[in-house]
Amino acid sequence: MIGYQGVPNNGDSCNVLGGIERNASRSSPIWYLGRMIEGLVSTIIPVRNRADLLREAVASVLAQTYRPLELIIVDDGSTDDTPDVAFSLAAGRIEEIRVFRQPNAGPGRAREAGRRVARGEFIQYLDSDDLLLPEKFSLQTAGLRDNPRAGVSYGYTRYRHASGLAESLPWKGSGTRVETMFPSFLRERWWDTPTPLYRASVCDVAGPWTDLRLEEDWEYDCRIASLGVKLHFCEAYVAEVRDHEQGRLCRGEGLDPFRLSQRAHAHQLIYQHAVRAGIEVDVPEMQHFARELFLLARQSGAAGLEAESRDLFMLAKDASGAERARGLDFKLYGLVAEILGWPLTGRLACASDRFRK
Repeated sequence: MIGYQGVPNNGDSCNVLGGIERNASRSSPIWYLGRMIEGLVSTIIPVRNRADLLREAVASVLAQTYRPLELIIVDDGSTDDTPDVAFSLAAGRIEEIRVFRQPNAGPGRAREAGRRVARGEFIQYLDSDDLLLPEKFSLQTAGLRDNPRAGVSYGYTRYRHASGLAESLPWKGSGTRVETMFPSFLRERWWDTPTPLYRASVCDVAGPWTDLRLEEDWEYDCRIASLGVKLHFCEAYVAEVRDHEQGRLCRGEGLDPFRLSQRAHAHQLIYQHAVRAGIEVDVPEMQHFARELFLLARQSGAAGLEAESRDLFMLAKDASGAERARGLDFKLYGLVAEILGWPLTGRLACASDRFRK
């Protein structure tokens, strides 16, 4: 049984979830105590300064052909009218929509705030700029019920460009059937946040979202992958991700120190998850991830992140295996870094990479 700070753990066989809720009438905060409701799908939407897009995301949840469902909106420190819009959407729908507010802490912490008060047997994460397609919950809950050994269901994802044009094929790897998330998730997070539907029990075992603000979703899914979770594949479009001109955390300068420090931490955790899952160094996906660690080590050095550069370099050697770690490139890079320092060596390496391209 899982208990949370401020909420009594009474030893009951059901989970006790706790959180502070503001209802649609904006009364003072109240403690909410809930239990898992069989069949209920809990959708968690973190949002910050995206009032118009939030309306569309919420509408896509309410348009689901499946019931029962609940929608948890977590405002992550918006500075515009997004909280007002969120409460207006919840007005008259207290049984289905709940709104929470918190100081800006990033999307992972906002999702975690929602997860902690979710009552559903199933968990759906939805970014405020994405959409669910109407049959998603019906198809995926049925798939999980028919496949009790599966912990996550996924299906096709549609990608729509800012121009309105949609890709004709499933986005990333969402159109391919695989049995487990590892080792393929070491190459990339080949689905998007709205694509999977999780059993709440899987999320409970995986634990809380981190405070990462970049690649927090990839880290979270790799943590779930390390559990050996089986997948159910739904051969239908279940979600749509959209490009747009509003602010997005995934956009930014490649050598921005903050972004690189976040990515460095995420990659370190992902490697730990892969090791915990028992993925061997000679697996092609692990070799790919080792090369990515080495690249990120060079980029971190170029951005002046000495500790991150050194740590990622050592992880890259570890992930490459003993024989590969004795290669000339690792030896030379390590030697030069000890002489010139990790930042200068990173800048030189990145300049060389750009020249070769």
